[in-house]
Order: sequence, then structure tokens, then C-alpha cells
Amino acid sequence: MRWMDKLLMRSKMLLGRDRAGRQLSEELEFHLEQQTAENVAAGMSREEARRAALRSFGNPATLRDQARDTWSWQGLELLLSDIRFGIRTLVRTPGFSLLAILVMGLGIGANVALFTVVRSVLLKPLPFKDQGRLVRLYEANTKGFQDNIVAGGTFASWQTQAHSFEGMAIKKAVDYNLSGAAGQLPELAHAQQASWNMFPVLGVEAAVGRVFLPSDDRRDANATVVLTWGLWKRRYGGDPDLIGKTILLDARPFTVIGVLPAWFNYPDSQVQLWTPIYHERSPEVMNMHTAHNLDAVARLKPGVSIDQATAELNTIQRQIRRQFPDGPVNDAANIRPILDAEVFRLKTGLYAMFAATGCLLLIACLNIANLLVARAATRRKETAVRTALGGSRARLIRGQVIESIVLSVVGGAIGLALAEAALLWLVHARQDIPRADSIHIDTMVVLFTMGVMLVCGLVAGLIPALSSNDKHILRILHESSRSYSGGQGGVRLRRVLLGLQVGLTVVLLISAGLLLKTYTRLRSVDIGCATHDVLTMEIDLPKGSYDSPAKIVTFYEQLAERVRQLPGVQAAAVSTELPGQGHIRDDVFTIREHPPLPKGQVLDASTVFVDPGYFSAMRILLLEGRFLRPDERLDHSGAVIVNQAFVRQFLNGENALGKHVKLDMVDVAGADTGLQIVGVVADTLETVSSTPYPTIYYPFYAGSERSGMLVVRTRQAPSGLALPVQRAIAQIDPSLAVANVLTMDQILGQSTINASFDATLLFAFAVISLVLAAVGLFGVLSYIVAQRTPEIGIRIALGAQRPQVMRLMLSDGLRPAIFGLVLGLIASTGAAQLIQSMLYGTPALDPAVYALVSTTLLFTAIAACAVPAWRASRLDPMTALRMD
Repeated sequence: MRWMDKLLMRSKMLLGRDRAGRQLSEELEFHLEQQTAENVAAGMSREEARRAALRSFGNPATLRDQARDTWSWQGLELLLSDIRFGIRTLVRTPGFSLLAILVMGLGIGANVALFTVVRSVLLKPLPFKDQGRLVRLYEANTKGFQDNIVAGGTFASWQTQAHSFEGMAIKKAVDYNLSGAAGQLPELAHAQQASWNMFPVLGVEAAVGRVFLPSDDRRDANATVVLTWGLWKRRYGGDPDLIGKTILLDARPFTVIGVLPAWFNYPDSQVQLWTPIYHERSPEVMNMHTAHNLDAVARLKPGVSIDQATAELNTIQRQIRRQFPDGPVNDAANIRPILDAEVFRLKTGLYAMFAATGCLLLIACLNIANLLVARAATRRKETAVRTALGGSRARLIRGQVIESIVLSVVGGAIGLALAEAALLWLVHARQDIPRADSIHIDTMVVLFTMGVMLVCGLVAGLIPALSSNDKHILRILHESSRSYSGGQGGVRLRRVLLGLQVGLTVVLLISAGLLLKTYTRLRSVDIGCATHDVLTMEIDLPKGSYDSPAKIVTFYEQLAERVRQLPGVQAAAVSTELPGQGHIRDDVFTIREHPPLPKGQVLDASTVFVDPGYFSAMRILLLEGRFLRPDERLDHSGAVIVNQAFVRQFLNGENALGKHVKLDMVDVAGADTGLQIVGVVADTLETVSSTPYPTIYYPFYAGSERSGMLVVRTRQAPSGLALPVQRAIAQIDPSLAVANVLTMDQILGQSTINASFDATLLFAFAVISLVLAAVGLFGVLSYIVAQRTPEIGIRIALGAQRPQVMRLMLSDGLRPAIFGLVLGLIASTGAAQLIQSMLYGTPALDPAVYALVSTTLLFTAIAACAVPAWRASRLDPMTALRMD
């Protein structure tokens, strides 16, 4: 057990060094006294005996040091000593230390925050069993569209014929009116209709009760529902007795059979409940191959790759296409890992932001390195003296690196706190981000932060440490006494580091400028309708109460009339969708007056149901013909209106009025024989970044659509009418709940939120980088002026004019800035290509953005250099020459 004794002794020497040192001295003195006593007993005098004992033992101090070296961790003690020395050095210069810590904290904080978002959203596995085998299935076609959602009939064919999957399930997003009970208010609950095996495929079991069984997912079964944990806790207080009881969804009783686990938030946290899809939807709809409205999820069998499964689905899909050559049936399939399917639209933006934070962190490190180079230059005499006294180069480098790491650790701790605050803001501001509820700092993020601290400390510390050349001690001592340079190597290094800083700043500024220009263009796009002072809200009539077209039409007609009579209302109308909301629904059709299409070709247009007052309320121009009439309702709904894009794409300049469109899937009287085009209206945009899409407007009062968007154009702030409009709805049906009460400006804001967020965040990083670059320029030139003060005094004494001195100093400061600007412009051409997919109406090489950034950078550089240059030009020659 000698190793235990050694470990114990070493631990004592480390933790109780002073006490162990005293014990060692006492033990040596004891043995020395014993030897002295023996010498005295042999007849020596006390003094002679002591000297003999010392000759026998050797120097006690040397013995003590040798024993301490044997029983202590010398390397660790030296490291602790260097850390203590570094901390004392930083404490002696609080201004320098505080600036360096804040710079490092900003860089590390931004980097940690974006790493947390990227990891939580893009990289962290979903909390499902064997997530690597879970995939999303899409229909695709050989023309390039790869991510079309699935038709019910297609899914049925895949499910029965494919052998690559353990299980395959479908779901569809819907809304239910959740009726109030015991004084509760009704609410519109976001829900998912899913096949019974959705939860077994995902590998999820109920936390309370059970999930669906095959018997629940039949048309003749009793209606059942599974609640999410959040709804169960929020609305029902987590009552376990709720299992087996009924709740009213769309005025129909549903039996609660289970509650999902608290962690389950798929596909997003807004989903409140789940119902069985085959129970809720008719067999005719679920077996159609042309209605693409379902999301398919599957679990691969062990050992089956995505490529193998895709090849099998492609074979099946081609067979389906041969069976249905005339409809909108795709001829291929596509498969994505389930995580990738949820977040792939965010990848480019998040990775771009993460790269931007990396640039910001590198700029921060270069700034710290610049500060340390200047600091090292002022300590060259101290370093030379320590070298002359025997300090090794490795020991001196280690000391500088440890000092940098101490700065980085303190800055990293501040950065971690800043990152936590930034993430709290982000989760609150961007709840639309998939998996936003999973964004938080965990052990992996803390480890990443520690790694970033270490790397930043090493980079910022090694650059000045390795650049110094302390071999010529006498020359350094001479330089520090009279020369202006203070080490020309240090000056050159600072200029190089500053040039790199400026280059990275230019990259961030140009990227931010391109995204800001994109956002500005998106918000200035005319979507073809009224957007200011327009209030909207979503209404979904329950099937139980509104089980006939007549009841549906009566409700919406009464509602529109009541709302139009409210004070401050200019116009009110009802529609199934609004411009700027995105593509909602499209259907295939034929034009009765045109010859039949070749096999395999179809015509497709967006489908919107509107009431007669919709176009006037939204100020959509009528170009030809007329609007819909109030009497075109129920069985007399034989008219439609089309937009300009429809005429351009399908009629090739023909007169649209009087033509008839025949529909396969639209439930309107006369749709199968042909609805007459009675008007042509101006184009509107489905999204601010899209082009006009062919659209057919059907009469809303045909009574086929229960869900509608109420549109109210006001004479005042639209938000003030939200409550009166909801009261008008409650007067007609108190059990109805409304959802998504938004203005049109808010709808457009939601459609541009990604562009706004990316541009704002990157612009903030760019501004911080610009400030750091300006501080760096100011510091470099101030340092150069301080070092060249005697030279400047000589120049002025010999007749140099003050403007000449100022130009000389400005050129010294602007040289690294111009070098960095050129370097940054070159690098920006590559960075702009990487974010090109995020740009709208803005070329990657936009001359205006590049010119503005160059001008801003040069102006900032001149402003940062002007003060030290002016100070240099105002030097008194005699004062400067007397400086040592």
C-alpha cells in the first residue's frame, strides 16, 4: 500500500502546504538535534557537534526543498502559482480586464445561445424510441416537386404493399370547438386526426389511460379522444376521473380514453388533442388518390435504409400512376428522417446565424489578442528581466496563456448568463420555431461553453505569446528605454489582427445588409389587397350544430350583417383563406369549352370560397364582368370568379367570361357539370415572396365550408373592434369560440418573421463587430502614437507641419482597415452565395449593399483614427522630446 501512503503525503503537501512544511522542518531539526547530541556525547563541544551534524546531513534548506519536490505535485503547484499571478496581474489593471471580459462575454454568449438553438432544434434527437428509424413519407414527381403531402388512397396502397416498414400511420391537422362545462368558456382547440397506430409507430404510450385501438378507428365506433398533458392539466386540473367521461367537440360527445405524457409535443406544442381519423373522415375521402391532405409517418424495419424504402415506394407509386393517369396523382415518392422533415426549412437560416456568431467570437478573440499584444509590448522590459533571471520561454508563454484563459473563463461565465437571457427571449418571441420548448441550456451546452472558453483563451493567449521574441534581452531593454517602436513585431502583429477583424466585420455587415434589404422588399410587396386597418378572425362551426348547408349559410349571413352594422366598420366579409397566409388548398379542373387534355395532364388552381362582399371589403379590383351576387347561394351557386393568373395560364388571351370550369372535388352545386366564370379580378399573393397563382373563387354561401375567416375593414384601429365582433358572434351562438384574431398587418408580419428575425439578429452581430473593430482601430493608433511620441516630437521640431503629422498617423491607422476591407469584400462574395436561398429580390452581389458597407466601414475607421491622429498633431515638441 505504498502508493496509498504516497498519495496521502502528496495530498497533504498540496492541501496543507504550510503545515506540511513546518512538520518537515521540525522533523529535520529533530534528526539534526539527535546527531548533535550523539556528537556531544562523543566528547565534542556543542558548537563543533552542531557543525559536524550539519556536515553529515547537508544543507537543511536544500534537504527541505528536495523532500518537498519528492512528495508534492510540483507541476500543479507551479500552475496554481501562475494562475494566482495572472489573477493578481489582471486585478492591477481593472480597466483592461473589464474591457477584455466584456468583449469575450459578448462573443461567447452569442455563440453559446446559437449553439443551443441549433443543437436543440436541428441536432437533438426527438424523444421517441429508435428515432433513427422514424421517417416522414411524401409523394413526389419526376418534375422536381419532392415534398407533397399524401392522398388517403395512396397511403392505403403504400400500407398494404410496402414491406420496408414496421408500421405506417397518417395524421391531419384540424380544429375542434371544445365546448365549455361548469362555467368554462368554449375554445377552439388545435388537434390532430390520426390513424389508430400513430402512437405505436412513434413508440409512445399514454401517461394516463390508453391510446387508440383498431376498434376506435372505425366509422361505426364510439367517438374517442386522447388529450395532451397540457390541456388535461390546464382545463381539467389533471383530474384522473376524466378518463371514461365525455367532452363536447364540435357539439358532439367524445369519450376521453387517455392522456399523453408531459414530454410529448409532436408535431408541435400547440396541439391539444387527438382523434381517430378513419372514424372522423368518410371512406370515400380516405380512399381518394387525388386529395393530397395527409401527413404520413412510418418506422423502418431494422436494417432497411431510406434509399431501399424509397425505391420500393417509387415502384408502388408508378403503379398507382398507371392506374390513375388522368388525375393529380404523383409518379414518385420521397422519404426524409422525421427530425429533418420537421426542421429542414430552418436549416439554412440557423446555420447562417451560427456561422455569424462564430465570426463574432473570432472577432472577439482577435480583439483580446490585440489587447494582449499591446499589453505584452508595455511589459517587454518586465519579461526581459524575468528571462535574465532564469525564467524559461515555456514558463513565460504559459503565464500569458493562463492570463488569457482566466479572462476567457470569467467572460464565459458572463456569456453563459447572457445566453440564458437571450434564449428566454427567443423562446418567448419565436414560439413558431419547431421544438421551441426544447431549447434550453443543458449539460452538453455547459461542456460546449467550457470548450469555447478554453479554445478562446488559448487562441487569444498564444498569438501574442508566440509572436514575442525575447532572445535578445539587451536589445529589448534598450528598446524599452528610448526607442519609439516598443517592438516593431508587436506593431505589425496588431495591424494584421486588426485587418482580420475588419475583414470578418465586413462579411457580417454585407450579409446583414443583404438580409435587411430582403426583409424591406418583402414588407413593401403589394399583395394585391387592403392590408391596413383590417381585422381577421377564424371561425369553425361544429358539425353537430351545423349539420346542413342551410344552417351554415344562415349563420355566416347573419354574422356578416351584424358586423357591418357595428360602429367603425366599413366593410365585412367571409372567406376560407386570405392573401398572405400561404397556400392552403388547390383542386384540379377542366374547362368545358376546351378540348380534353392529353393523358396524364391536369389543370390545377387554388381554391377559395368567398361571400359576395369579399372583393369590396378587401379592395381587390374587378377587371372584367361582375362580383358574386347574394342570391347565388345553396343550390343556385353556379358562378365563379377567376384571377388574372388563371386567364394568363389557362385561357391564353381568350375572353374568360362565359367559360365553364368543371371540378372533381369541390362540393358546390353544378361543379361536376361546370360553373360559369362571371368575373375576373386582380391577382393577390399567397405569400409575400410568391408569384400570383391561378385562383378560382367559389361562392361561400354554397354551404359546403364550415370554417371561415371573418374579414372586417375598419375606420379606426382594428384591434378595438375585436371584442365587439366577438360579442356579435356570441349573440348568434354563445358556444362558438374564435381563434387567430389578427390584423392583416400581423398576418403579413408572421409571413416575414423569419426574414425579420434573421436580418435583425445578423445586423446586431454586425453592429457589435463594427464597434469592436472601431475600438481596435482606436487602440492600435493610440498605441502607435504613444510609442512614436519622441519621433513625432523630432519631426515637428524639424519643421513638419501638423496636417502632415495627422496624415501620417491616419495612414498608419487606415492601412489595416483598408486591408481588412478588401479582404472582407472578397470573402463576402462567397458568404453571400451561401445565404442566397434566404434572399428575395436582392442579388447576392448587390452593388448598393457593398458600396454602403464599404462607405460605413471607411467612415467608422476614419472616425476611430481621427482622435489619436489629432492628438499626435497637437504634441508639444519639447514635451515629447523630454519623454523617456
